[in-house]
Amino acid sequence: MKTEFLDDLPCEASAFESASIIGCFSGLSDPRQQGKVVYPLVEVLILVLLAVMAGADAFTEIERFGKVKMHLLRRFAPFANGIPPHDTLGDIFAVLDFEAFQTGFAAWAARFVGIPQGVVAIDGKTARRTHKKAKGEAAIHMVTAYAVERRLILGQVKTEEKSNEITAIPRLLDALSLEGTTVTIDAMGCQREIAKKINDKGADYILALKGNQSTLAEDVRLFDAEQSAANFADTTVDRTETVDGDHGRIETRKVTVYQDVEWLQERHAWPGLKSVIKVESRREIGAKVENETRFYLASAILTALVAATFVRAHWGIENSLHWVLDVVMRDDESRVRTGNAAANLGIVKHIAYNLIKRGKGKHSFRSKRKLAAWDDDYLLSLIAA
Repeated sequence: MKTEFLDDLPCEASAFESASIIGCFSGLSDPRQQGKVVYPLVEVLILVLLAVMAGADAFTEIERFGKVKMHLLRRFAPFANGIPPHDTLGDIFAVLDFEAFQTGFAAWAARFVGIPQGVVAIDGKTARRTHKKAKGEAAIHMVTAYAVERRLILGQVKTEEKSNEITAIPRLLDALSLEGTTVTIDAMGCQREIAKKINDKGADYILALKGNQSTLAEDVRLFDAEQSAANFADTTVDRTETVDGDHGRIETRKVTVYQDVEWLQERHAWPGLKSVIKVESRREIGAKVENETRFYLASAILTALVAATFVRAHWGIENSLHWVLDVVMRDDESRVRTGNAAANLGIVKHIAYNLIKRGKGKHSFRSKRKLAAWDDDYLLSLIAA
């Protein structure tokens, strides 16, 4: 894909390039017959990104945005043939190489986010309406890495089912720089290969432990029951308790970290295991009481306070990312289904998410997106953030 025209365009184009977004696009090859290309690929990608940042969630809305904002778009590219129809936009996105787009995004995100710190949460999300019931094809499932402290996306991989996260997560880890971080994953990612790969990349892990590691989980539960009954006389632990209350809800969390797990290593030889975390939560809403106990494997010897902070930080990917994608960017309502269109549009949404999150001001994500639609200068400022 050629982008030489950027050299001759006004300052907005150079800002677009300086943000390294073009680097995310430049590895993409145009699968169309070049002699028949009416709408250059780079123009299509610029259009879609700016439209999504300004509130467009479907190709029909992207087409409308382009027609209204032609004056803005021509500050980036010629758009000599105008705006592609929405069907054409969908066809182009359906045939784009998702793997190349994904690789470009990871490279751009590494420069944009910088060296991640603290917790990197990895979790999957299904685009529910992307399944093709008549053809028996499952909905697209995207596994995403999220830098919780900076609230930015580091990368993603596509699978067709949640069960495929086991093979998708290692591919995602391979694409990321994780040294010095703590990677948190739910029970699907509690696998020896994944634990080892995280440690090999210079990071620690906290992995939710459930029935998919049945023997290990049973040994941990039995050991916990014995030590709790003996008031932890035969092991080394650190404990903390917090109580939160809000809108008639009271939630109590007790966190216990078993810092002496040599016996567990002798029995299971789990890669890098240094401690086991137990989280007991009690939620009271009126007369209703819910109790839950969860266990986690950790590759560092943590204090209970740090463990509690890291475990809670994992849910930042649900509260700060998935909620925004579903509620604000209407990801679950998308009916884009053909070829790679849904997955590629998902990457554009992730680019938009990072740019909007990094935008200046204390406005909410929803408000920033509305401002981007109303104010061309504000939209340009997000591109150059």
